[in-house]
Parts: sequence; C-alpha cells; structure tokens
Amino acid sequence: MTFKLTTYKTLTGTKKILELPRKKNTEAIIYQDDKPAFHVDCFDLQTESNLQMNSLVLAQKRNIVEVIEEIGKKNNVNLSIKEKPFLAIEKESKLTEVELPPLPEAWLN
Repeated sequence: MTFKLTTYKTLTGTKKILELPRKKNTEAIIYQDDKPAFHVDCFDLQTESNLQMNSLVLAQKRNIVEVIEEIGKKNNVNLSIKEKPFLAIEKESKLTEVELPPLPEAWLN
C-alpha cells in the first residue's frame, strides 16, 4: 500500500513519520515501539481484525487513539499512533510502498 513518509524538523531534531496519503478518522498506521508495524482500516470489512476494530471504534463511538492505547495496555505492548509534531516544519515528503499487516486478532479479543 502507498503511504507518505514525511520528514519534519522540530525543536528536538528531525523526525520521520509514516502517514496516510489522505487523513481519515477511521484509518490509522499503528506504531509498535516507535516503528510502523500495523495498518488499521475500520471500513475494510474483508479482514477479521479490521472488522473487530470497526466494532470497537464505530459501533461504540470511541476514538481510535483510545482503542489502540487500551489494546496496547491489555496486551503489554507499546502501541501508538504518530501525528505531525507540534511546532514542526515539513522538510520532505515522498510516497513510499510499505506492506503493513492488520492488528493481530488475538490482541483484539
């Protein structure tokens, strides 16, 4: 899948963040230990873990960030969703092909 790799210059240094080409509230790149590891799309009903995320986020009207934090705590895994840093200047942006799997189903039960 095609994602946008953006390099930001911040007060604390340079940060690279893998982002969605178009921002959506129902789709996210999940970082594990500060590295892009999973892709979640709540409207992809073909994948079981995305179907479960649909239930957790949309059916219960919850924020995807809260759900990911809860899944990380429950499974003792460092999960997060990275966003553009506050007070940052976009230095470079390029499209890149990366294959990210959906979240493991065992984490969602």
